Amino acid sequence: MKKLLVSIVAMVSAMTATAQSLPIYLDESKPIEQRIDDALSRMTLDEKIRVIHAQSKFSSAGIPRLGFPDFWTDDGPHGVRPDVLWDEWEQAGQTNDSCVAFPALTCLAASFNPTMARAYGEALGEEALYRGKAMILGPGVNIYRTPLNGRNFEYMGEDPYLASRMVVPYIQGLQSKGVAACVKHYALNNDEEYRHQVNVVVSDRALHEIYLPAFKAAVTEAGTWGIMGAYNLYKGQHNCHNEIMLNRILKGDWNYDGVVVSDWGGCHDTDEAITNGLDMEFGSWTDGLTMGATNAYDNYYLAEAYKKLIREGKYTTRELDDKVRRVLRTFFRTTMNKKRPQGFLCSESHYETAERIAEEGIVLLKNDKGVLPINTAKAKRILVVGENALKMMTVGGGSSSLKVQREIIPLDGIMHRFAGTATQIDFARGYVGDTVQSYNGVTVGRSLYETRSNDVLRAEAVEKAKNADYVIMFGGLNKADFQDCEGHDRKDYALPYGQNELIEALAKANKNFIYVNISGNAVEMPWLKKVPAVVQGWFLGSQTGDALAAVLTGDANPSGKLPFTWYAKLDDCGAHALNTYPGTWREGNQIIDEEYKEGIYVGYRWTDKEKKTPTFAFGHGLSYTTFALSNLRADSKEMAADGTITFTVNVKNTGKKAGAEVVQLYIHDSEASVDRPYKELKGFKKVFLQPGENQDVSITVDKSALSFYDEATSSWKAEAGEFTALVGTASDKLANTLTFTLK
Repeated sequence: MKKLLVSIVAMVSAMTATAQSLPIYLDESKPIEQRIDDALSRMTLDEKIRVIHAQSKFSSAGIPRLGFPDFWTDDGPHGVRPDVLWDEWEQAGQTNDSCVAFPALTCLAASFNPTMARAYGEALGEEALYRGKAMILGPGVNIYRTPLNGRNFEYMGEDPYLASRMVVPYIQGLQSKGVAACVKHYALNNDEEYRHQVNVVVSDRALHEIYLPAFKAAVTEAGTWGIMGAYNLYKGQHNCHNEIMLNRILKGDWNYDGVVVSDWGGCHDTDEAITNGLDMEFGSWTDGLTMGATNAYDNYYLAEAYKKLIREGKYTTRELDDKVRRVLRTFFRTTMNKKRPQGFLCSESHYETAERIAEEGIVLLKNDKGVLPINTAKAKRILVVGENALKMMTVGGGSSSLKVQREIIPLDGIMHRFAGTATQIDFARGYVGDTVQSYNGVTVGRSLYETRSNDVLRAEAVEKAKNADYVIMFGGLNKADFQDCEGHDRKDYALPYGQNELIEALAKANKNFIYVNISGNAVEMPWLKKVPAVVQGWFLGSQTGDALAAVLTGDANPSGKLPFTWYAKLDDCGAHALNTYPGTWREGNQIIDEEYKEGIYVGYRWTDKEKKTPTFAFGHGLSYTTFALSNLRADSKEMAADGTITFTVNVKNTGKKAGAEVVQLYIHDSEASVDRPYKELKGFKKVFLQPGENQDVSITVDKSALSFYDEATSSWKAEAGEFTALVGTASDKLANTLTFTLK
């Protein structure tokens, strides 16, 4: 026993001596800031410069002499992008970089379920770990200002509160795996056309009330480790090196301690990059080594040019050291964190997560005469129509394009669901849209080659529809240029490829016609009154077909809610009604001024103000069961200036199927010293109930829910007086109201 004790003491002494001999920066028992100080003190000027700019398309250099590995990023936010060649956008041709594609962030936002956001982040983090990525370039939280924005599908809708509540758990889930989030695109990236030249002109109030809250929540609540600057300008400076956005607001007001990463090619000037808050520069020469220099990455704005200015005495290393501190902090949180968990790729749990998010985000927009769910016992012949029933949507669309292990297309999902039954599934193309099924060398899916005209295809579909028990059309948009795609905006609000004519004809041919809109954006629906059932199907990722089939047949009860207002026509949107989109050329140079004249009146705030009736309201979404809300009460009639107030409402499932409802709380200010929207979302909660079950749902708010941004004092302000809580199941279904006061 004595010998054993002596051995243990000797072992502990040896371990202690080893720990004491470690450099401070390698000693994980030391506080992270102390480790940063130590590492920084050991770095040469060359080493400091090398870590703040790219060395390849998606990586920046580490510090080999000190044991810091290279830092690898990759595109998200819906899955881990396939690896590309070191210096080209073309895929590297690897066999181990297929991934699970998760639903687009519009679908996640439509779930109105923060628990799903957490699960999304965790699963994505595990896939990123397996692939050796230290940072995922996402999530995106730019506001849905116009339905023409080609990149809306990557974002979380029009409402700053909803986006804030959904982005926080996503980041927390991702970073719990030791993978940095890089929230994008900060900020005001609300259209894609001429995105490098658009100078946004917006009021301080609109900036802080509408466009910044989700970014602020990502920083101050979720503690994101990365922020990506946007391509556009604000007050004449590009947002990747913007004094107000980065220095004053992000790093000053919000005390952000992470890294600011440029969007690829978003850096334009060495002096501004040095002084205006950029920390890591990527993509400035997207042709990389082909530009004629020995190493084009040395020619980045934050590379040799920066080093030269320091050696010439124009700058000290004060700004550089701050940038390097932030990079080192990110290293210690990711690549140098030995406690990071194990990564997994394409696990069944990831597919299950993807499918559950998809099912919870799918929105049942319309369901007249109970056409849905499909009566599987009576459905002997089902006709599936539409190119989007065949087209894989995980490829294309820009930087979010993926290489998936599998993507179940809608037609296959329907066939899976009815396999082994007497139901016959038939298909008709109906129209030809975009037949491309490849992007950056990733080619997938069935051939969409078609020689027949749309007239012939439409006639075939209509003839088949006459003899079907149900007709399901999968239409909408796709990931082609000028649709839901990075780099371009949509040219108009209408459905492309002659789909309106096809929809009208099918609705006339079959009374059990179901239209499923696949998109990340709203579309014009001139035929809506003639179509009994409409479903918003989003871009759902790997489990697309199975998730849609589950909802259409009632295996899953839809519970998604629209994260944006679905306008009846484009001029019902403030940005278009006021002719402020897409902006005007500024004389004398190549900058476009885009003035956000609608100010704080975005989405439902605008339709309330102008008394417009949308096709579908923000927060709208139906179910296969029914719910009743009653007995709204509060724990007090007054809110103290430093207190909270809790509202409780009873929710009962009054139908015959288990399902979920989203209780939504909006606040109305009865009288204010400034113009305010009629109502604003300030709380929501999703509740799952069995038939006949009821449950009290409580939502607590504090003074921030009553506040507006006061431009006179550059601060948030809540004025004493009377407010009304509006509670319901959509922004246009708020039958439960309660008045209270703020002292």
